[in-house]
Amino acid sequence: MSHHEMSRRKVLALVTNYGVEQDELVVPVDHLRGRGAQVDVAAMTKDPVETLVGDKDPGRTLHPDLTLDDADPSAYDLLLVPGGTLNADTLRTQSSANRIVRAFTGSGRPVAAICHGPWLLVEAGAVAGKRLTSYASLRTDIRNAGGEWTDRPVVTDDSGGWTLITSRNPDDLEPFVREIDAALAVPGPSGA
Repeated sequence: MSHHEMSRRKVLALVTNYGVEQDELVVPVDHLRGRGAQVDVAAMTKDPVETLVGDKDPGRTLHPDLTLDDADPSAYDLLLVPGGTLNADTLRTQSSANRIVRAFTGSGRPVAAICHGPWLLVEAGAVAGKRLTSYASLRTDIRNAGGEWTDRPVVTDDSGGWTLITSRNPDDLEPFVREIDAALAVPGPSGA
């Protein structure tokens, strides 16, 4: 996909204001912006987003573009859900985050979740019948929600009318980002 084609793509990343795993947010966002995509980071509030490294060490601080409540999911081609244990556990309790996931899956647009990010998909009822991966501790939650968990660096499942891209942890970011690029190469609502 050319830089011009990517510039017509819009990605929405969902995070809390504290606890998102730095590289699981920053690497895909920087990569996509570098290729010309518009990426908006939606957080619970407009306060700075304090990332963590390894769920414990302070990481970069970012400024969100909008709040979860203000995000219009219909304006985006792909949803990005980074992990971080604190981030994912808090995010799944937010009704606005669940609403956004259901809007994407219900309209057939791709969702990319890494590490603990699939917790939000479990909460939104989006993993039933899907094959996916995650941080290993989510295996039972995913299976209990009707998903098929597998231990692979990246899993892309196109069943059920929408694409789900999942990865296990920051070590899998290269294949994760590659699959996001592939999903964005398919025309979406903001591009031809």
